[in-house]
Amino acid sequence: MEFIADYGSFLLKTVTLVIAVLILFGGLIALGSRNKSSGREGDLKIRKLNEELEDHKDQIDEAVLSDAVLKQRDKDRKKEDKAKAKAEKKAASGDKADDTKRVFVLDFDGDIKASDVELMRHEVTAILTQASKGDEVVVRLESGGGMVHSYGLASSQLKRIRDKGIQLTVCVDRVAASGGYMMACLADRIVAAPFAIVGSIGVVAQLPNFNKLLKKNDIDFELFTAGEYKRTVTMFGENTDKAREKFQADLEDTHGLFKQHVKQFRPRVDIEAVATGDIWYGQQALDHKLIDEVGTSDEYLVAACERAEVYTVRYEYRRSLQERIGLAAEAAFERAATKVLTAVNKQMQSKG
Repeated sequence: MEFIADYGSFLLKTVTLVIAVLILFGGLIALGSRNKSSGREGDLKIRKLNEELEDHKDQIDEAVLSDAVLKQRDKDRKKEDKAKAKAEKKAASGDKADDTKRVFVLDFDGDIKASDVELMRHEVTAILTQASKGDEVVVRLESGGGMVHSYGLASSQLKRIRDKGIQLTVCVDRVAASGGYMMACLADRIVAAPFAIVGSIGVVAQLPNFNKLLKKNDIDFELFTAGEYKRTVTMFGENTDKAREKFQADLEDTHGLFKQHVKQFRPRVDIEAVATGDIWYGQQALDHKLIDEVGTSDEYLVAACERAEVYTVRYEYRRSLQERIGLAAEAAFERAATKVLTAVNKQMQSKG
């Protein structure tokens, strides 16, 4: 048994190293591709969710219903389609305004730089050319936060929707923390899954300091600035108490702005109770009024399809063959890493 445990430990270390190398290689390829995408032209990809749901329903029906029932269903559907076409024709002729509600769905998957904001800018602009006050925008948001200025810009994109008087709903299936919640709190309604992580209304900054190591090796580090606070704490210089105090004061100021932002858009929240940097899961977040409803984005959108026309809107850059290969390699490495780590996790659990 000791041999098996040693072998398992060796295997885990080896697999971890290989996966790290593969992910780094794929990431470098994809990073170069993404950097080239900046400023590039792209296209909007729009899908109607109502039609996709109907297709899924048809496939299930064909598998479980009798021929007689299917035949009657087809007759009823032809009548409905004819009536709908007639109504659309009448609306197009100007006899009656089309008052069908539309729901536009965006996806935001946030990294530390909120990189998806570049796509969101195009998506929001496109939607605002068509959306009216009777419509709704739903954002499926996933983010653990990151740089303040980047998430500030992402939040501003959502504020554009609110400023137009269009209902904004944010759905959180996994996490909307820190900068992610900075975005989410702008919504008229926040829906979070039961075990989604919400909150982390705080600010954090950390950096290593190599000054003692440099001194030990007789290496001088010189920093020249104009302006008392042009640089406070550094990685290589000797940090003073005054510099640390200024840096901490800057963090407190940023935290204060964050709290004001949340309080402005979620006035029912007891901001002092929740702005501790702590996180909450779905029901806990509801109790603290950080969200308005516990549920998944799937539940929300399926229900929306029953009362509105629902469209997903995604802006995608036009990519060269080299860029597509790089992204495909990154995705393949990521899938392989996930499968291996899952298998190792199952093996370790079985031994326990």
